[in-house]
Amino acid sequence: MTSWQRHRATLDTALETIRTRSYWSPHPEHPKAYGDGSTGAAAFAALRERGRFEAPGQPGTDAWVGAEVSPYGFPLGITYPHPDPDVLLPAMLAGVPAWRDAGPERRALTCLEILARIADRTPEFAQAVMHTTGQAYVMALQAGGPHAQDRGLEAVAHAYAEQTRLPGHTEWAKEQGRRGTLRMTSDHTPVPVGVSLLIGCNTFPTWNGFPGFFASLATGNPVLVKPHPRAVLPLALTVRIARETLAEAGFDPNLVALAAEAEGEGSARTLALRPEVALIDYTGSTEFGDWLEQHAVQARVFTEKAGVNTVVIDSTDDYRGMLGNLAFSLSLYSGQMCTTPQNLLIPAGGITTENDGHRTFDEVVADLAGAVNRLLGDDTRAAGLLGAIVNPAVTERLERATGLGEVALASRTVGHPEYPGATIRTPLIVKRKEPVESEHFGPIAFAIATASTRDALDVLRRTLRTRGAMTVSGYTTAPEVERALVGVCLDERAQLSLNLTGGVFVNQTAAFADLHGSGGNPAANAALVDAAFVTPRFRTVQVRRPG
Repeated sequence: MTSWQRHRATLDTALETIRTRSYWSPHPEHPKAYGDGSTGAAAFAALRERGRFEAPGQPGTDAWVGAEVSPYGFPLGITYPHPDPDVLLPAMLAGVPAWRDAGPERRALTCLEILARIADRTPEFAQAVMHTTGQAYVMALQAGGPHAQDRGLEAVAHAYAEQTRLPGHTEWAKEQGRRGTLRMTSDHTPVPVGVSLLIGCNTFPTWNGFPGFFASLATGNPVLVKPHPRAVLPLALTVRIARETLAEAGFDPNLVALAAEAEGEGSARTLALRPEVALIDYTGSTEFGDWLEQHAVQARVFTEKAGVNTVVIDSTDDYRGMLGNLAFSLSLYSGQMCTTPQNLLIPAGGITTENDGHRTFDEVVADLAGAVNRLLGDDTRAAGLLGAIVNPAVTERLERATGLGEVALASRTVGHPEYPGATIRTPLIVKRKEPVESEHFGPIAFAIATASTRDALDVLRRTLRTRGAMTVSGYTTAPEVERALVGVCLDERAQLSLNLTGGVFVNQTAAFADLHGSGGNPAANAALVDAAFVTPRFRTVQVRRPG
């Protein structure tokens, strides 16, 4: 059995799981499964010591670039190949015929071999993600490792399922009476559409990057990876492993290539408009996402942009559980997630609880602030949950937000026991009477007093329609309120979580079981991962012959 054939059972399980949408992962998420982390730390140190990140055999390198600085307070000191696209892009396309002719199964299983080799180096990826995004180590290991690998596997399964929906070969006959019988045979071949450009993000380079990367590669397209200049290393490791695997499997390694950029270059704009580029995957600001959708008209553009994630609090049968769940959601990775709640809509007259009586608006906000303080009271624990602020723009936004209302919970600075250069901040909660209609990325939440729950639902509908949201959360014990809340989210095509009080949080989604985004509101035009995410990446060509 070849290395790629050994993954057939994994592919079969993934295919069944995308049908049932149940929970499944072949990648362990507990840190103990990966040892004490020393192997990853040693590999990361070796990369820094070596300095130049070679991409053996990648053509068109005209310079070496890179200026990553760890949010934990030190420069990485690694440089990467900067490509000449006039040389690199034709070389990438040269390998397409053999990759296309390999067929969906061979491509899928080769992609699974790439993922397996990435999984074998999870501790190294954890260090790379931690020191480019500011995620705490455990989160970097989980989100940047097994959870990202699960999303990549999910994309491969969807790609395989859609490419094999039509049979590869068919025969048909049509009786013509005295004229005899017409017979035809047809071959159906899924074919790629062109170069796929992955524009990486700063905060979740692998988790957000792997779905598009593997969906495009599994459907036969070469993938050009343009990482965020502050988070190159995780995707550079991905490219290197993919190239090595492709070469060993007998394919052109130039089917995957790295396009690091010089400081201030903005190469994503130039690459996005290249005629060879037919697919673009992007996670980041609404401004640039809108630009891509408006200008890269030769490509199918998949965007995840900014939204205003909203929580509607009407009533609860587990007040303390609700507060604890919200406190964790606001604190995880310092709110630097596209799924973190921002606007908390609470009736000005307060809410009802099953065991704690009626709570006024001010009491709910004060109790939530107290839950955050209890969660983050120990600095060591806080640092492990908050991670580091990813870039200075987040800190600046945090400081400006204090002027947007009455501060109910001030953000404080937390020291890191190992990295004194890290900037770590606890969440800020600001009370307001008017909704905030723009995203404030970072540890910033607004408690907004609405006239009633009905008014909160109106605010939610308006926000979803104009700004969109990656997540909506609701708390209610009233069936009529639940029906109305579900109705708003169905109307505006937003993903909803109801009455989360335990160990499942609104800003976390599991591959296979959960959809990330819907593709149906302004926050994103695609969902991770569904059939619509993979089908535009290939076309089926029919060749007919007389039977």
